[in-house]
This record gives sequence, C-alpha cells and structure tokens, in this order.
Amino acid sequence: MPMKARRYLMVAMIGAAAALAVHGAGAQSAPGKAGAANMSEREKTIRAAADALNIVRWSDIGAGATRLPGVDVVTTMEFWGSGTVNSGGQSDKADYHASLDYNPPAMRVEITRTGGAAHTFQVVREKYAWDESELGGGLVTAKGTPTPTMKADKERLLQLYVLPYGVIKAAVAAGDKTKASTENGLQVLTFPLSGDLAGITMKATLDGKNFITKVETKPDDPGMRNMAMEAEFTDYADHGEIPTDVKSPGHIVEKQGGNLLLDIQIKTWDANNPYLVFPVPASVKSGA
Repeated sequence: MPMKARRYLMVAMIGAAAALAVHGAGAQSAPGKAGAANMSEREKTIRAAADALNIVRWSDIGAGATRLPGVDVVTTMEFWGSGTVNSGGQSDKADYHASLDYNPPAMRVEITRTGGAAHTFQVVREKYAWDESELGGGLVTAKGTPTPTMKADKERLLQLYVLPYGVIKAAVAAGDKTKASTENGLQVLTFPLSGDLAGITMKATLDGKNFITKVETKPDDPGMRNMAMEAEFTDYADHGEIPTDVKSPGHIVEKQGGNLLLDIQIKTWDANNPYLVFPVPASVKSGA
C-alpha cells in the first residue's frame, strides 16, 4: 500500500477507534449492566481512564434497555498556561497556548516568552512540521512566513499523544497490543504507537482515581533520545470558562531525554471542540 494511503488509513483508524473508543472497551454505563464480566483488564483500564476524564457520552434508545455505542467527545481542544519552557537548552518564563486536533493529528504551540524575548509558533500536522512567523503565517499572501522544520514532526506529534486524551486514543488504536498491569498498586497501560510514531512504546500510569498522572515513552532506537519523554499531570478539574464536565490537568511537567522541557500551570482549558484548522502551507508541502 502506498505511504500516503497507509497514513490516511492510520488516521481513519484512529478517528474511528476514538469515535467508538470505549464502546470497544466495554459497552456498559453503570455497574450491573450486562457485559461487564466479559471485559478484559485492558478494556476495563481504558474505560476507567476515559470515565475519569469524562470524555465519553452515552445515549439510550427505546425504554433505556438498549445502549448506543459510547462516543469519545474530544476531537479538538485548546489550553492556556504559564510557567517554564525550555528550548535549545535555554529555560525561560513564558505564556503557553496550545491548539490541538486528533483527526487528523495536528498541534500548534504558541510560546510568548517574558521580557520581550522571542514569540514563536510551532506547528505539526501529520508528517509536516513548520514554524510560523505569526499565526497562520504563509497561508495568505504577504502575511507571515512558514519555515519548514520537517525533522521535528515526530517530536511534535509525540507531544500531542502524551496528553491524557491522546493516550486513550492511542491505547484504543493499539487494540490487543495494549497491555494492562499493576505496578506499586497502580494500574498501568503499555502499548506501541503506530503510523508516524511507530517504533515508540508508551506507558501510562493511572492514580487511585483513574486519572492518567504519568506518561513515559521509549523509542526502540536508543539513538532517538529526543523521543524518550516523560510527562506528569496533576490537579485535574474542569478548567473551562464554559463548564463541560471534561476533566483536564491543572499542572503539566514534561521532560525530554531527562531534561526539563515544560513546566506550566493551566489557566484555561477549552474542551468544547473549538473550531481549529491546521492547513499546511504550500511552501511547506513542496519542501517536504
């Protein structure tokens, strides 16, 4: 199968898996519903993590005896925070704004460093990665410049999937390759990533409330040190200006190759599927 076809098949599979996410991980909505006994530990753990975040919605039909599939309601999100950002070995205090989409996988990170330092836009969509001189740079004539950074595509995609919502979608997409276990009394999910992130194993640890509090990635190739990440998530709550009941972390710490990459406190998290687009500039496509 051609590479382009495989890539779009991967995106479609992840999108479909996400849409039906936790139906496949057990189609019950309350204790006592039929089918619970047939759920594997993998399915129970994924379902518990999704329920903790409250990202699955259920519908009744008829008199309520028949259940429709559970639907993962998260496709696009935005969040704002501030703290410490490390880039090129230099740590700065900064404001951090991330826009993200899981179908197709894409993410834009805007970093505004304090003290008049650089203001940057870092973008990825599938295999394309680029920096913008301003928001949407290069999409309109004479409005900003996009600079291809193609070697950063995997690293930026990984930042999308280490977020709790990405973890659940990737664990579902991995199917039977996802394994559930217990370490130090806590539930753990371990699974391989696929598509452009193939060759990386992800490990997610859940706390006593089933929130994903730690995510670790390990590349098969020891030379890909930049793909060895560790992320910690704490202070879960509904951080939206408009309440959604979707839980998001209030504090994010990310390390890359053992070095601090990000340490931010969340101010606002929009889980209402905001309208976001990530078109790839023509000059970036032609330079790929």
